[in-house]
Amino acid sequence: MTEKRKEDTKKSPITGTKLSEKSRSSPGKQPSASGIDANSIDSTNGSLFDLRTKSGQILFISVTLAAVMLVQCLPNDSLKSLLRLQLPTQQCKPEVQIVEKRVQTVEPHPKYWIYGRNPTGGHLLHVHNVLQRLGIEQTTNDTDDWDLLWAHDYPFRKVNLQRMRPHQLVNHFPGSGYITNKVDLSTTSLPYIAPAFKLPAEAGRFREYAAANPGKKFVQKHNQHRHIQIRSLDEIVFNDNDTFIQEFIDDPLLVDGHKFDIGVYTVITSIDPLRVYIYKGDILFRYCPVPYYPFNASNVDKYIVGDDYLPTWEVPSLKQYYSRLGFGMKDAFDAYIRSTGRDPAVIWEQVEDAIRMLILKKEPLLAAILPRYASRRNFFEMMRFDLVVDNKLKVYLMEANMSPNLSSAHFKPNQLLYEQVIYNLFRLVGVGSTTRRDSFRKRSLETEAMLSSLKNVAASADVCSDLPCTESCAPVECQLCSTCLEGDDLYELHRAYREHMERGDMKRIFPVPKIDRQKLDFEGLSAKNQLMSRWYEEKCKMDQSYC
Repeated sequence: MTEKRKEDTKKSPITGTKLSEKSRSSPGKQPSASGIDANSIDSTNGSLFDLRTKSGQILFISVTLAAVMLVQCLPNDSLKSLLRLQLPTQQCKPEVQIVEKRVQTVEPHPKYWIYGRNPTGGHLLHVHNVLQRLGIEQTTNDTDDWDLLWAHDYPFRKVNLQRMRPHQLVNHFPGSGYITNKVDLSTTSLPYIAPAFKLPAEAGRFREYAAANPGKKFVQKHNQHRHIQIRSLDEIVFNDNDTFIQEFIDDPLLVDGHKFDIGVYTVITSIDPLRVYIYKGDILFRYCPVPYYPFNASNVDKYIVGDDYLPTWEVPSLKQYYSRLGFGMKDAFDAYIRSTGRDPAVIWEQVEDAIRMLILKKEPLLAAILPRYASRRNFFEMMRFDLVVDNKLKVYLMEANMSPNLSSAHFKPNQLLYEQVIYNLFRLVGVGSTTRRDSFRKRSLETEAMLSSLKNVAASADVCSDLPCTESCAPVECQLCSTCLEGDDLYELHRAYREHMERGDMKRIFPVPKIDRQKLDFEGLSAKNQLMSRWYEEKCKMDQSYC
């Protein structure tokens, strides 16, 4: 046994020598302490997770990235569930947050601005209300980009409006003072205006009239409508240039003992050709706060309507119609007049005739001013005519207000009247449109044709389809034929048609139907007014609503 061990010991140097030689033949590679070659590590199964190897490092990075992605895709409460060794209750789906981005687009709207001494005052509240409801936005006069100018004061002396754009509108006509000036109106010779005399120019004529009518009473009026009072001849100031003397209507129609006046809202949409409308939806009635009798000239509240007038709903005989049954001021008054056995239609026929005659008389003065402006179509006018009625139902025209009061601050129930008047006015003149638009400018041809086309203004079919109209436009009866209409005349007929369609509670009082021609001098009308009057007559034959 001992000998065998010695033989093994003798062999080991050879083996060792061979191993040493092998190690020397592979420089840089040293045997490990365990006697295992480092190159053989990759051949073992456990070496895949060894971070000292490239494959182990790649695997570690891959596992780390996968774990991060897994955590991100887990629902909010899943990680907590896993840590508590609970199974997640939701499926592993990426959590997607939806962010809603709202893009607000601002649509352009037509624009208006206000001119006056107090453009922000409450007296214009209802004008603002109606315009905003119609989608018209307020702007300032710092820009030319506007569509409507609402002027509470006469604007033409302070604002340059001679070169307006075709689509821009102003709520006054140049020269409207010829109608609304109190001296000029009261001294106009018309059957509906009580005799009046300018001072001091007509002092002599007044003295002669007073001497011939010793039982008459007279009031001295100021052009600014202040300090009106009955005066004797000795009390009259004859050298006051801003006043005039007018005969006093001393036998007025009374309701429950109270004198009253009538305010009729009137709209002019065109001058030469003239078109005039009145608001028929209601009439403003104002009653003196103190009963007329026993009469006392020193108590002006008996015969002059002031700011603190008696409203319809406080007049006993009218209260049941207005407050209990829901009628307007005019209908309540009409019901009362009928209850006394009289016909209110007699009054309203005279009211329309008085307003029509005065405007027709003043129209040439306004027409002479309009050529100074780029277009006569930039203007419209709303005024309030005030009238009184005597006990024989005779109507007298007293004055016209260029910018009538439209504030309900003193009488809240008047808000409805004022806003309906303004709304119907804007419908009539095209400010209140049923089609969407960002300006008053003309729209596309298709849209304009939708609003009015040639077939809507065509008239006189029988006449125009026969001689002489098939060969010539010279005869008067052929002037309305569509083949003869052109330019301004055709444009005005389109405007008249659109006004008729949008008139609402507005009633046209000029032009008048042929049956009412005796109420005016037709031959004395301008050529354009005659043409427009004949057009309405022909349309009346086709459609009774034009009559």
